[in-house]
Amino acid sequence: TVVVFGGEKEVTVTSESNSAKVAGVISTDPAYMINKDAEGQYVALRGRVPCKVIGPVAKGDLMVSAGEGRAKADNAAQAGCIIGKAISANEDGEGVCEVLVNMM
Repeated sequence: TVVVFGGEKEVTVTSESNSAKVAGVISTDPAYMINKDAEGQYVALRGRVPCKVIGPVAKGDLMVSAGEGRAKADNAAQAGCIIGKAISANEDGEGVCEVLVNMM
């Protein structure tokens, strides 16, 4: 799930496309747990993470927020909106892709 800064907590599920407020992707298997005693979920700031996506995605595509906690491919994305690069593909519709999170 793609999250952005804002909302009632520090981060919230993204509701905007191409948001410059993007914070990262909720991690399913965090390697490093910073602030492990804090409440909430771990946000991947770097690394390989499964990510909810919508639309066609090819390996190597730049990924940005798409709303509803999802990411989408946008190879013309502006700096500050980029979550990372797709490692796997999605043909169309909704799915899950592995993304190399590397906030740019």
